Amino acid sequence: MSKNTNLFTHFKSDFASGLVVFLVALPLCLGIAMASGAPLFSGIIAGIIGGIVVGYLSQSQISVSGPAAGLTAIILTAITDLGAFDVFLTAVFIAGLIQLALGFLKAGSISNYFPTNVIEGMLAGIGVIIIMKQLPHAFGYDADFEGDEAFLQGSDNTFSALFGVFNHLQLGAILITLISVAILIMWDKVPALKKLKLVPGALVAVVVGVLLNEFFTASGSSLAIGKEHLVSLPIPTSVEEFKAIIITPNFAGIMNPKVWIVGLTIAIVASIETLLCIEASDRMDVHKRFTNTNVELKAQGIGNIVSSLLGGLPMTSVVVRSSANNAAGAKSKLSAIIHGVLLLVCVLTIPFLLNKIPLATLAAVLILVGYKLAKPATFKHFWHYGKYQFLPFIATFLGVVFTDLLKGVALGIAISIVFILRGNLKRAYSFRKEEYVDGDVINIDLAQEVSFLNKAAIKLTLANIPENSKVVINAHDTVYIAHDILDLIHEFKTTRAIDDNIKVKLKGFKKEYALENSAETQNHVSIEHHYDFVKREMVKTKVVKEEFPE
Repeated sequence: MSKNTNLFTHFKSDFASGLVVFLVALPLCLGIAMASGAPLFSGIIAGIIGGIVVGYLSQSQISVSGPAAGLTAIILTAITDLGAFDVFLTAVFIAGLIQLALGFLKAGSISNYFPTNVIEGMLAGIGVIIIMKQLPHAFGYDADFEGDEAFLQGSDNTFSALFGVFNHLQLGAILITLISVAILIMWDKVPALKKLKLVPGALVAVVVGVLLNEFFTASGSSLAIGKEHLVSLPIPTSVEEFKAIIITPNFAGIMNPKVWIVGLTIAIVASIETLLCIEASDRMDVHKRFTNTNVELKAQGIGNIVSSLLGGLPMTSVVVRSSANNAAGAKSKLSAIIHGVLLLVCVLTIPFLLNKIPLATLAAVLILVGYKLAKPATFKHFWHYGKYQFLPFIATFLGVVFTDLLKGVALGIAISIVFILRGNLKRAYSFRKEEYVDGDVINIDLAQEVSFLNKAAIKLTLANIPENSKVVINAHDTVYIAHDILDLIHEFKTTRAIDDNIKVKLKGFKKEYALENSAETQNHVSIEHHYDFVKREMVKTKVVKEEFPE
């Protein structure tokens, strides 16, 4: 992809994807605010700030920030314990300051140590959660709030809620869901419709859903969907009500130790969820661009500070919005900014129109997003790579679905670390990088053991290789290469190398690594790793003379 830094380079595609994310984010912002026991507009404010402020400051081209379901329990408990929403906003302000400090302390680098199979397991788990949580809305049963991701729901759980749908079927909602799904699928599959890039399928589905329900209502049909099954955005009826939307922090509470504890808790949880989402977003990005996670923490910190000053909820980078953004064809971070602008403009100017959108239509959009995250091909992919890749993947998947995102990821990482520590009892690994200049042939020899713990160093090395270089990656001495590293090499060879005219050659990769070795007549990149049973193993990159036939 071109490295053009002009924000508006891909305006057409980014506007279309931003519109889709806006439609998805609107009910999520309201639902999360409701579940958090906060004013409804606090969720909208967080969505606006997450889109415009964080979207602009972030270096991620795909991720979208806003209020997160993972923080609802913390917010609900904190508002109750602190006694007032304005005191809680002071805690959010403190959380933003802590995140800003973490960014300057380069704490974002921890994201490099999230294994790929764990990230993919998390995405698949969230995909299944989205489907299970949206199916009741698709059938016209809206007892659960939009954005809920918890398996346990009081004395019930997600499965019992699904079975409960059969007692609350709404034929109008089912019909609109089926028509919306058909439109969305055709928009992706029919060549003539795919050419209409400026008109996203989700927008067409929403318009058709609104028109259908208006027809049902006007004709007195039993298929008409009631207000309880539509988007429910509060509409201020007076200047006083409009002014009441903006709530400022009560800084008198800054001396309360509980406020600091809540602020620290939000900062830690929000930062971890953000880093996980950023890593997932980079995985989804078809151009395989890497995000500076330290800059992201700073952006999130500033976003939470601004949100708290305007009466908004705390925010994180959110997988659901980011996935919808990627699925809608976003090319740059302008998409996230546009979604924030649309939230601001439409909530202020056409709330009465937004309140006509059936939740069933939005459920159809999210169900397809969920399917793309949890495609059966993903499970087959990790099964094919063996138990050391599949077990952490499936453990993360099950943990995310049946507990929550953080517990599921922690379980997957723990299993991955056990596998790696077993291997590292026999093999050591260290890394050294040298400067390169244009025209050099860079050789990289992989060591006997290359685990996901080496991901950060190798990612940095590949990212720093200059344009027009020649690189040889040599795996002759390698016994084990983590799937994460193979992915990095594959993405470097097939995407970054092509974009930057880097000539890459692979040597000595085993068949099970699924990386094709280069023919001797092809250009290549090499990485040399040397292993010594007495000394510590070292990965070295060195400049050598090597022929690269044109």
